[in-house]
Amino acid sequence: MTKTSPAGGKSGHQARASIGARRNPASQAAILDAAEAILREEGLAGFSIEAVARRARAGKPTIYRWWPSRAALILEVYQRFKQAVGFPDTGALRTDLIAFLSNNLVGFWQSGMCGTVFRSVIAEAQTTPEAAAALAAYESARRRDATLMIERAKARGEVTAQTNSLLVVDLLVAFAWHRLLNGRLAETPADIEAVADLLIAGMQKPPASA
Repeated sequence: MTKTSPAGGKSGHQARASIGARRNPASQAAILDAAEAILREEGLAGFSIEAVARRARAGKPTIYRWWPSRAALILEVYQRFKQAVGFPDTGALRTDLIAFLSNNLVGFWQSGMCGTVFRSVIAEAQTTPEAAAALAAYESARRRDATLMIERAKARGEVTAQTNSLLVVDLLVAFAWHRLLNGRLAETPADIEAVADLLIAGMQKPPASA
């Protein structure tokens, strides 16, 4: 017999069974698929845990157990988009930095809704501890991966061995975040090469004597 949906209509799919505390891969994928579809179709204005629960046929308590805030769920969907953009490895630091800014950050945010989504996560992290924790964990992993660009440059002798790789990545990301949050992404591509050159010049200077 065809199952009746909560709205009273007929559905060809069985309602999703209650999901437990452990993440079930199929259920997790269904929730993320639903969240992504809502973001694409309705944008941030139409995005809520309630809407995702209805679309995924999952309970709100389960979603909150796995994603303790709206921003945490949005951020995991954002990570799905980001997975398609690998970190550059061109064989030279200058082209790596330019590609990182152009493709991984500025260009990525300019494509579709990605910039709007990430800006909303940053905003929510200012007032919601759970969102702040999710953003910090995401950024920590991204920073760690991005430092490989600098470490490879050290190994090639392009920059000094004393270069602080994490600090360089922070400077790159700070530049990009500032443009994102101030609505200046459109003018940023013209400055990317200059930013890369300034950073490389700083990394090639010998450390100041004590």
